[in-house]
Amino acid sequence: MTNITRQLAEFAAGISCETVPQEAIERTQMLVMDNVGIALRARHDAESTPALVKGAMALGLDGGTSVAIGDRRGFTPAGAALINGTLAHSLDFDDTHAASSLHPSAPIVPAALAAAEMAGADGEELIPAIIAGYEIQIRLSKALGPSDHYDRGFHPTATCGVFGAAAAAGRLFCLDAEHMALAFGIALSQSAGSMQFLVDGAWTKRFHVGHAAMCGLMAASFAKEGFRGAVDAFEGKAGFLHAYAPASDPLKAVDGLGEDWQTLGIAVKPYPSCRYSHAALDALIDLRAANDIQPDEVESVFVGLPETGWKIIGDPEEAKHNPTGVVDGQFSMAFCAAVALREGGLTWDDYAKHIGDKKTLDLCRRVQVQPDARAGAEFPDNMAGLVRMTTKQGEFESFVAMPKGEPDNFLTADELRAKFDGLVSPYLPAKRVDELATRLANIFKEDDINEVLRLTRPVAAELQAAGE
Repeated sequence: MTNITRQLAEFAAGISCETVPQEAIERTQMLVMDNVGIALRARHDAESTPALVKGAMALGLDGGTSVAIGDRRGFTPAGAALINGTLAHSLDFDDTHAASSLHPSAPIVPAALAAAEMAGADGEELIPAIIAGYEIQIRLSKALGPSDHYDRGFHPTATCGVFGAAAAAGRLFCLDAEHMALAFGIALSQSAGSMQFLVDGAWTKRFHVGHAAMCGLMAASFAKEGFRGAVDAFEGKAGFLHAYAPASDPLKAVDGLGEDWQTLGIAVKPYPSCRYSHAALDALIDLRAANDIQPDEVESVFVGLPETGWKIIGDPEEAKHNPTGVVDGQFSMAFCAAVALREGGLTWDDYAKHIGDKKTLDLCRRVQVQPDARAGAEFPDNMAGLVRMTTKQGEFESFVAMPKGEPDNFLTADELRAKFDGLVSPYLPAKRVDELATRLANIFKEDDINEVLRLTRPVAAELQAAGE
């Protein structure tokens, strides 16, 4: 069998700004900005954040010089990776990759930022390291077969993300291929993430990602010091590709490696909900606007999704019709559809307004979600959606193959900046928002990553630290 572990280790150890396309460098900077903006808002707004930060502090993960985004305190590198990774996924507003059915940046960027702070690395070293993480995480999920992996109860963003995080951190620590393989072997025993959170809207999905970021950083740190990890981490008899899915295709992990850049397949979310809901939301919002449809005119809505998406946001129907918290709402196609029909869109602030709202829940229960052959035919390349709506005006139908934010339907620079501003502006003054966005969007040119991240801290805390 092809030595998958060795090939991926050599790739990650050898990547540099000279070996990746300029387009990937530019796109990754945009993804970093998006990641940090989401994390900063989650630091202040996500209901799970207070317990997360207190738990990290109880473990002694504060008191260092690494930045937990939006927090006035310094943390250890492990603490920063854990918190930032969890924050990045806490709004479910983070980027996605359709074919691998995961969120690339949330585990990888926080691990890379913490490693860059540890190593004193600059932006020219940071960006290729993040790209190495993206490539490995995405390729591993494609090799597993995302649907099979989900069916076994695993969350691929976390299970595959720990290896991407290890690759990104390892590259910033200048690991050679041998030590990078050790890091993968260590990460193999850290790969975790259960989909059981769907049962009751638990916060563990968010934690999965922070845990993956922290464990990837840990794996690379241990490997740097010579700690031995399991050999053949990916292709071994008890390796990742055998243990975590029933019929993996290992060659998908290395096919076109270094030539076919999966990084350029990453999409940015315009809505803070499961990505499988976005094509249908695009269709609903457009139908509502084009036909001036009022919520009380809607008699029924049918939403057709790929089967994998239906299993996550459409089934079981009774639970999806009765969300009791934000996580429930984010993973209910019916609820997101009801909010979009009432608001003409879906923003983070809509959850607090609509969870438990009688009119929204009544509309939610008029939405039926089922697997659809046409949407399924687009999968896994696209997370498509069909909407068929019956109203007092008549029937309306729309099919969206490629939701807004996908690489071939990407957000413009202005749209991405507007998303960032909307997330960050409630907590930082306008001048600071502009400086932070500008420096993140050009982080490849930055010499001091810690200095940039400190801009996310509350302004009063920064002035106090500076003695002003």
